[in-house]
Amino acid sequence: MLRCILPHETECVRSGVGEEGPRRLDGPARPTGSPTAGVQRPPAGVVGDIRTLDRVTTPAQTPPRGGKRLAARIAAGESELGRTRRVRRMVRVLEQAYPDAHCELDFTTPLELAVATILSAQCTDKRVNEVTPALFARYRTAADYGGADRAELEEMIRTTGFFRNKAASLMGLGAAVTEKHDGVLPDTLDELVKLPGIGRKTANVILGNAFGVPGITVDTHFGRLVRRWGWTTEEDPVKVEHAIGALVPRKQWTMLSHWTIFHGRRMCHARKPACGVCPLASDCPAYGAGPVEPEIAAKLVKGPETAHLLAMAGISAPASPPPLEPEAAGS
Repeated sequence: MLRCILPHETECVRSGVGEEGPRRLDGPARPTGSPTAGVQRPPAGVVGDIRTLDRVTTPAQTPPRGGKRLAARIAAGESELGRTRRVRRMVRVLEQAYPDAHCELDFTTPLELAVATILSAQCTDKRVNEVTPALFARYRTAADYGGADRAELEEMIRTTGFFRNKAASLMGLGAAVTEKHDGVLPDTLDELVKLPGIGRKTANVILGNAFGVPGITVDTHFGRLVRRWGWTTEEDPVKVEHAIGALVPRKQWTMLSHWTIFHGRRMCHARKPACGVCPLASDCPAYGAGPVEPEIAAKLVKGPETAHLLAMAGISAPASPPPLEPEAAGS
């Protein structure tokens, strides 16, 4: 039982048993005049069920906030402001994760990029980059493509697949640019989409990477990821482009395309994403679609950025990071 001692005394004491009278709590006395004079400071550690300061100075790592709870909240109706804030947080993380993201097609001129992008349909960037050096050396101008020998051109691009259709597109592109634009590829969306072989996606690739005009490239990876992240539910590429454009500043459109495509190829795989080491986990409603155990998820990360991505998750990278798997860049 506790009782207060007389006013002239300076601390509370615990009543003893029998005639021993009041006795002081164990512990060293504080200097007179100290605000905590006479109050014992227990040693660092655990006293009873109470955690002392040194145990809680560094909080334990909390699990990601994403996953089913976030998915349920989004399904119930995420506010426009809430979605915009979440999207922009994720964009900032993507920028940190892929500081060297870029167009992975090799080119030196807008026309070369247009040709390479047409060839990338249902073909990997790696294969296109193997074909284009000889192709660009043989056909240097739009007029060269417009007047190309069809059989020769088809043979040069055969390994990219659908080579007959692609050859027809390249020859038509060359002829149209020569006749309507004096051999110079136009730098506006409206004019580009009128050219043979160039749709809105290809036009945005050209505008963003050859002309510096911001554009969102909605390829397979981009559409799959923004739906997985709950940024939009749209399936139509044009609607996806407009929906994402409303959430992200225009100046970031081109780089957002690269960051997202890089993330899709390296970590957020279609069938088995590396959720356990994903830097976007806390804002991703699909967290848990892949392994959440860091050691297992780390083995799913691919490409030259592996060490950097795993370092963001606090994990050491393997000596030889897994290479990127062949994927259709322009599908």
